[in-house]
Amino acid sequence: KDYENAVKLYSSAIELNPSNAIYYGNRSLAYLRTECYGYALADATRALQLDAKYVKGYYRRAASNMALGKFKAALRDYEMVRARAGPGCLSWGQCVHPGVSVSILGAHGQQHGPGQVQGCPARLRDAIEDEYSGPKLEDGKVTLAFMKDLMQWYKDQKKLHRKCAYQILVQVKEVLAKLPTLVETTLKETEKVTVCGDTHGQFYDLLNIFELNGLPSEANPYIFNGDFVDRGSFSVEVILTLFGFKLLYPDHFHLLRGNHETDNMNQIYGFEGEVKAKYTAQMFALFSEVFEWLPLAQCINGKVLIMHGGLFSEDGVTLDDIRKIERNRQPPDSGPMCDLLWSDPQPQNGRSVSKRGVSCQFGPDVTKRFLERNRLELIIRSHEVKPEGYEVAHDGRCVTVFSAPNYCDQMGNKGSYIHLRGSDLRPDFHQFTAV
Repeated sequence: KDYENAVKLYSSAIELNPSNAIYYGNRSLAYLRTECYGYALADATRALQLDAKYVKGYYRRAASNMALGKFKAALRDYEMVRARAGPGCLSWGQCVHPGVSVSILGAHGQQHGPGQVQGCPARLRDAIEDEYSGPKLEDGKVTLAFMKDLMQWYKDQKKLHRKCAYQILVQVKEVLAKLPTLVETTLKETEKVTVCGDTHGQFYDLLNIFELNGLPSEANPYIFNGDFVDRGSFSVEVILTLFGFKLLYPDHFHLLRGNHETDNMNQIYGFEGEVKAKYTAQMFALFSEVFEWLPLAQCINGKVLIMHGGLFSEDGVTLDDIRKIERNRQPPDSGPMCDLLWSDPQPQNGRSVSKRGVSCQFGPDVTKRFLERNRLELIIRSHEVKPEGYEVAHDGRCVTVFSAPNYCDQMGNKGSYIHLRGSDLRPDFHQFTAV
């Protein structure tokens, strides 16, 4: 499971024997595990060019297209697996993946609008049954006592009543809809803010952050930089906890959108299924509407810009361009909104095709030009698992922070969060391990 080393060693094998389809197929799997879906797709395609009968190549290419939301292409390859594989492979491949792809394909493209959550008012009028002994909003409002009760309730793996969940979602949508696409905040010299990266449904690790760094408050503000849901098993618990704190401290608890706060990702990576299992399809539709109002970036003291993904496919983008993005939608496949959620830094200058198959990779020269044009000093982004929980790149101008330790229960990485102080705005890293 040391996938980064696997990539290096399969690359060496390919240099020695570039006509072996299996090397490309195996490297494709390593790329899939490290979420380099664009590279995985290219390797699987190359494997099939070398050996059109290589069944695993079709399977890898299908998995790559699934990860990229290209369901029709995935379905074609899964059908090839079904046709070519023997009886033993058929039941495994057919049940594990083609069935999933068929169900997603059927749902793909069905847009929900406000009309599809018209049942929410009825849910808000629901009585809370006498046997429910969990946390309840006080006069319809989130309080600190409610948040402490909620976290303990979730820690015991119990479910918040649907009425309370709906109340939180409706209220947080109102709060988020009033925010600009680019949130701009000021830190005084003596103040600090904690910046967290991806949490991905790892509720117990979220609790650990609050244990290590203190609960959110007006004196202890936080910025959570996207990808709250998917992958982990407790995405509902994570997102409702974060939304609760947003309602409690709207000016001191900030949430930015990640590429996983989108319908496509939620269909594939678990959040939609989790919400439907714990609540209803209608509840997921409301989550989707709320996600569309999450801001895309935050600027601290006019010097530090925070976004989930990274910089842009073209030069010349300004902070004013970010302010003008109409964010209340599912992100497009290209353009500034897509880049803010999806792009990644690379060590070499210039830009290259994204390893993910979406947006681009940008080099230190791109970062330098963007910062100079916008009179900024630093960008902080997330979006990528890092062994130490963080990474400093591009001559110190581009920082990655990732807050989901032992990501997917298998990566073995540390998590981290950053302290930024108004006096110097230099990132102070704090690492932690999975609980």
